[in-house]
Amino acid sequence: MKKFEPVYIIDGARSPFLKSRNVPGPFSASDLATISGRALLARQPFAPENLDEVIVGCAGPSVDEVNIGRVIALRLGCGNKVPGWTVMRNCASGMQALDSAIANIQNGRSQLVLAGGVDALSRTPLLYSDKMVMWFSRMAQARSLGAKLGMFAKLRLGMLLTPVIGIVKGLTDPVVNLMMGQTAENLAWKFGISRQQMDEVSVASHKKVSNAQKAGHFDEIVPLIDANGKVYAEDDGVRHDSSMEGLAKLKPFFDRKYGKITPGNSSQITDGAAWLLLASAEAVERYKLTPIGKITDTQWAGLDPAQMGLGPVHAATPILQRHGLGLNDLDAWEINEAFAAQVMGCVKAWEDPAYCKEELGLAAPLGTLDPAKLNIDGGAVALGHPVGASGTRIVLHLLHVLRREKKQRGMAAICIGGGQGGAVLVEAA
Repeated sequence: MKKFEPVYIIDGARSPFLKSRNVPGPFSASDLATISGRALLARQPFAPENLDEVIVGCAGPSVDEVNIGRVIALRLGCGNKVPGWTVMRNCASGMQALDSAIANIQNGRSQLVLAGGVDALSRTPLLYSDKMVMWFSRMAQARSLGAKLGMFAKLRLGMLLTPVIGIVKGLTDPVVNLMMGQTAENLAWKFGISRQQMDEVSVASHKKVSNAQKAGHFDEIVPLIDANGKVYAEDDGVRHDSSMEGLAKLKPFFDRKYGKITPGNSSQITDGAAWLLLASAEAVERYKLTPIGKITDTQWAGLDPAQMGLGPVHAATPILQRHGLGLNDLDAWEINEAFAAQVMGCVKAWEDPAYCKEELGLAAPLGTLDPAKLNIDGGAVALGHPVGASGTRIVLHLLHVLRREKKQRGMAAICIGGGQGGAVLVEAA
């Protein structure tokens, strides 16, 4: 295998992650990415036009921003000559943007790339059913008044009152026909994870984020200001008073009769954007840049879509093997918290002899990941999971944790709807 040439991380930034309130949020996806991207580029010693490309991961771009990467690049002032493009790998779209940038830098096609991810999930549209769409089509074909009146006679109120909820459809795997939360239920059953254990992880996540906010540990955030002058300075989904008693009142959502997964131990529907500025050694020298870290390896993996939450295990393990590392040889881990049960499932999979042998091809389990090294400042259960942005966010924040704690190496890993996993090994400068 060809040696992985490190790619330098120069800087990074993100928007606050804003929880969906069951109405369209105040910012479009390109708004979120443009505002945070402008702040990031404004503090660089080069002009936006000096970028070689802009790559954006987005799982659900709006129909008027289909190639949202190009829209954002132009809004950032990169000029007509800087290409902008969009990638999509479900929950890891933002991580895929980083990996695509890395590939182009390593191949010599680019030297300086702005890469990241964004999604405004609160703006995911409601869709008409096939019956309603067919009615509209036939109404459009009707020419006479009589024909149009005949079509109105065929219109049923239920066709208007039963829209297809886009976010539900988007979060349902079309191959195994399971919602993402149902795949988390599978992991809870597989590893014997109790409702109480999930809720404990959820409470801990909220407390970590709450404490990190108070300590100023999310300094990667660029505040937003909406059209009415309201300021959004921090992630607003965290529940500072989260408790086991409060979570116990919530009913299972994905399996209402036998399930354990609730809205309280799941990641939130959220809007947000995150960026990293990546550079080659040549670009570092040319622009006199000071890297804050580097990416030293990446990996993608596939697995059963019905157990997609274990993707981090399948992606991170080969990196550990290539570098001769154990789980706790790293200083910090960021595993995206799609669900509390999913993160717990990853930890238990590494501990399980049968899983490690049968699924990972290991002679022995990797052991127990030190909980003090995992999601030090909390995770997506409290912060939210804007699908396109999360893969970038965990890499960015991991690097901030390493630098703050004066540590060296860490792993960011994410599960992916459809049965995949992604992982990135980083080192602090």
